[in-house]
Amino acid sequence: MKEKKRVYEALVDGAMEGLVGDALYDFVRKRCPKASSKKIVRASLLALTDPHLRDRNILDVIYALAIKHRLDGAMVEDEQNEEAEDEKPSEAASQG
Repeated sequence: MKEKKRVYEALVDGAMEGLVGDALYDFVRKRCPKASSKKIVRASLLALTDPHLRDRNILDVIYALAIKHRLDGAMVEDEQNEEAEDEKPSEAASQG
């Protein structure tokens, strides 16, 4: 939980400094080098549900970052699944 809180704080700090998109992502990665894209998305969701965080611009920036990296992760996962499916027929043919 401590790491997610550190990532959350980095997200909010970066957004408050006016960083957006890849600049915000890079800022978070510099402050929390072990944070994966998945952890950054989870910390973003934590920020979006924080009742104390009310600045619409900051919430919009964090939301956009979460969506972008969530979709990037889903796209990579889809590509890996497609590659695995493409390899299955060739494996069956080589065994037969």
